[in-house]
Amino acid sequence: MTTHRTAVRGRNLTDPSRAIHDKDLEAGLKPPVFDEIVIPEEFGPIDLVVDDLKVKRFAFTQDDHGDWYLRTGPDGPRIGHAGLLANDLLQLFTLHYAASQVVGLHTEEELWFDQPVLVGQRVRLAGRYLDKHERRGQGYVVMEADARDEDGRTLVRHRGVEIMRTTPGEVAGRGSAGRASGRRVSDTYDTSLPLAERLGGGATTGMGLQPLHKEITFEQMAVFSRIGEFVTNIHDNLVTARAAGLAIPIVQGQQLVCYLAELLTRAFGAEWFTTGWLHVKFLRPVSAFDRIEAAGAVREVERDGSRTRIGLDVWVRRGDASLAAVGWARGEVPTARPVHGILPSAGNT
Repeated sequence: MTTHRTAVRGRNLTDPSRAIHDKDLEAGLKPPVFDEIVIPEEFGPIDLVVDDLKVKRFAFTQDDHGDWYLRTGPDGPRIGHAGLLANDLLQLFTLHYAASQVVGLHTEEELWFDQPVLVGQRVRLAGRYLDKHERRGQGYVVMEADARDEDGRTLVRHRGVEIMRTTPGEVAGRGSAGRASGRRVSDTYDTSLPLAERLGGGATTGMGLQPLHKEITFEQMAVFSRIGEFVTNIHDNLVTARAAGLAIPIVQGQQLVCYLAELLTRAFGAEWFTTGWLHVKFLRPVSAFDRIEAAGAVREVERDGSRTRIGLDVWVRRGDASLAAVGWARGEVPTARPVHGILPSAGNT
């Protein structure tokens, strides 16, 4: 049996203060290219500390300063945002591969939420490459990872698919509307029904969620994409983005996923942290300074006694009204909880 030594990294995957003494922060790491990928390949485990600054930093990147994260959680202790560890899990591969040489595209993301992350908690992250394959001239890699508490209970689980080493300016925008379990995502809802601010047992199919609107600044993108660890990439550096065929930096796909996680936290409430599932496919890039809308609609309602399971289509729309990402979500709510809704504005379809 292989014994893993667990490294403690503070709030980041790497320690940026190494720059005081180390000239090359990525010395000894492999180039992130398809031919270098080993299947299977393990990453971690490493321990991170979910401290006050990590939570406040994430709140800045998402412009989400909710009381649960900064004051008091739903059960008392402060908790982290649902998406707080999503990028740490996605980026675990950079423990072996040079992060500042990554020029790829995240194509698909899946997250399961099992328990809330508490502020002040130490969490253990581990992941693995499971598969690699080529399609339409691009090399894809599949990764799974999870975050656990000190007792070994899972908090968040991740599965992602990424194109390794491509030219984003040439590939971006080739996506088509997603399909999972035979059901295609529809970015419409029934305008005769109220928009749901909070879902409950009375939710009905066709009901839309109250949309979430964001203006994404370059500063938010850069912090989310690890500029604080001196990582240079197409999300936080203009020169790197233009070398990859882009006019300006683009938003990391995982940041869009976190906007959807915020939308769903508002819709499901505290239940999202223990019953939530989210599966997203990326269609088109979102550039710095763009405005986005994260939205969703109820597609399935299953009542089982005191609990109701709700399935949704979700999407992220760019400022030009085109879709940047589409996906599917599922969670549970108490059947007795009423739906809190508002009347939709004219023009929504």
